[in-house]
Amino acid sequence: MKVRKPAQAGFFYSGNADALKREIEGCFKHRLGPKEIPKVVDKEMLGIVGLICPHAGYAYSGPVAATAYSELARHGRPTTIVIVGPNHTGRGSGVSLMNEGVWVTPLGEVKIDSNLANSILKSASIIDVDVEAHTYEHSIEVQLPFLQYLYGSNFTFVPICMMMQDLETSRELGEAISKVANEPTHLLLASSDMTHYEPHEVAVFKDMKVIQAIQRLDEQLIEDIVESEMVSACGVGPIISVVVYSKRRGASEAKLLSYRTSGEISGDYQSVVGYASMVIPL
Repeated sequence: MKVRKPAQAGFFYSGNADALKREIEGCFKHRLGPKEIPKVVDKEMLGIVGLICPHAGYAYSGPVAATAYSELARHGRPTTIVIVGPNHTGRGSGVSLMNEGVWVTPLGEVKIDSNLANSILKSASIIDVDVEAHTYEHSIEVQLPFLQYLYGSNFTFVPICMMMQDLETSRELGEAISKVANEPTHLLLASSDMTHYEPHEVAVFKDMKVIQAIQRLDEQLIEDIVESEMVSACGVGPIISVVVYSKRRGASEAKLLSYRTSGEISGDYQSVVGYASMVIPL
């Protein structure tokens, strides 16, 4: 069995289980987060098809991510979560999926849904089975401890890493996933940060334009704004994929849950990274 060991434990988040639980609880209770630890509704998930979450170190983006996970908890328990994140390392193929094994974090193991992963592979020729792309990538890994905190080991997932993020590829991926991950308890999570290393006011201006296009579930407009405004969001491909997927599942809008920048944590407003949490309901 393939075992993907944590690459970012002790860096992006605490490497010790107890410390990690406290860190996640701190994100939930943070002044920029939901301000309380959520209670998971004890039922199968209904009424939500997509999430967009940031993936920086928990000290910076954790409270914004916690807002998305607090919303997810209100909708119940997903069975399988497809997590699509950008490829920051340049390793592996253009669109890379792992179709077997487990991922390990300090909170335990999360099993890959091999059946769903292989179904996604069959529905999209652009995807390769590629472990190398996932070995050191953080964009998917940092989502797992939040999910484990909420659901323990009572969920499976499919990790997909995108180096190719053009509009056509992103659309094709979203379409492919929608054909097979279409149960009420299936969720697609797009992992992305927004504008990188610009002044706070510039980041907010650019990111809000992108967010408004996401709210309309208009992938062409998202692409146009990213290009025209030179928005340095790292996960535009995953965002477009979740927009396309959600529309195929019957969604008509996305809702902004939280938007903040790293400046609101660090106090440095001259060079910030933007973080958004969004939910796509049915």
